[in-house]
Amino acid sequence: MLVPSHSVLDSPFPHHGPLKPEQVRGRDELLIQLTEKVTAHRVTALLGPRRYGKTSVLRRLGADLAEAGTSVVWVDLYAVRSFADLAARLDEALDGTSGAHRSTLDRLAASVEFNLGVVKARFQRPDRPVPETTAHTLLDLLVDASELHPTLVVMDEFSSIGGVEGAAGLLRTKFQHHYQELAIVFAGSEPSTMRALFEDRDEPFYAQADLVVIEPLSAVAIDEIVAEGWEGRPPPGLAGRIFSATGGHPQRAMQLADAAWVIAPPDTDPPPDLWGQVLETVRAQTDAGHEVRYSSMPSADQAVLRIVAAGESIFGRAGELLDLSASSGQNARRRLIDTGQLAQRGEELFVVDPLFADWLRRRFPL
Repeated sequence: MLVPSHSVLDSPFPHHGPLKPEQVRGRDELLIQLTEKVTAHRVTALLGPRRYGKTSVLRRLGADLAEAGTSVVWVDLYAVRSFADLAARLDEALDGTSGAHRSTLDRLAASVEFNLGVVKARFQRPDRPVPETTAHTLLDLLVDASELHPTLVVMDEFSSIGGVEGAAGLLRTKFQHHYQELAIVFAGSEPSTMRALFEDRDEPFYAQADLVVIEPLSAVAIDEIVAEGWEGRPPPGLAGRIFSATGGHPQRAMQLADAAWVIAPPDTDPPPDLWGQVLETVRAQTDAGHEVRYSSMPSADQAVLRIVAAGESIFGRAGELLDLSASSGQNARRRLIDTGQLAQRGEELFVVDPLFADWLRRRFPL
């Protein structure tokens, strides 16, 4: 059993959940691009798979803008299911603001006899309000307040909006005449769905936003982050191994760096088999989760993931070995791309999560 030689609480490589704004590193160019767009009031959509750091980057963007006097309204739309759910999310977002912006919201809400922060509780009462009407009121308050105070609206996990019929159309109706007052960023973790929301002519937000893709961390960024974590004296070759193993996947790169830092923190001599210990540690942390994730998938999705992780073609020998028909393989491929589990780099199809791909190769060698 591996025994960490240093407290994980001290690690400079946080990787559990979104980062604090000051912890975001390696994203300077992206932050400059987003800042330029939102300050010019260009509606923006940030696309990328889960665990690529979209929320962390947007929190940093919001913190930077807040220092200049902009209020940030953060609407979490993850798995939103109904208009009542949407209204509750909007209410929670507006209730979470503070300072002059909150005072403005309270004054506007009082003028229409509305109370912020109690929508969810009111929906649980027998005399519950009409969800659609409540959502209308909350959006009106948001728009009206933005005319009096600089405001950034982040619609996080916007790819879930399709779960509420008519919700995207309502947002478009409320926002479209206020793009010069509101700074708006949509973010979502299902790239294909997000693209469709802004590129499909039948969607309310067709051609309404500049699409920005969050890329993997570069080798240079990982090298700089690792060097900083080891106070300028990182274990030789570690950053290169991390980049090679992850392809720049942000969360997984930091997870591997964290494991290495715990085993061999600054001012200690790294063991000769440091990288082997790092892999053993991280695999032990993640293998059970991969097993659960894999077992919950349809068999065709499982087969396609195994084949892609092995670097094979789903229409070749590996597909025949796993009894995967061409139609089932094509449907599974499309489904996995739509949900952000597979992606393409040029002509190459790959599993987005490099540790999941590593587990698939070890668990199901072809």
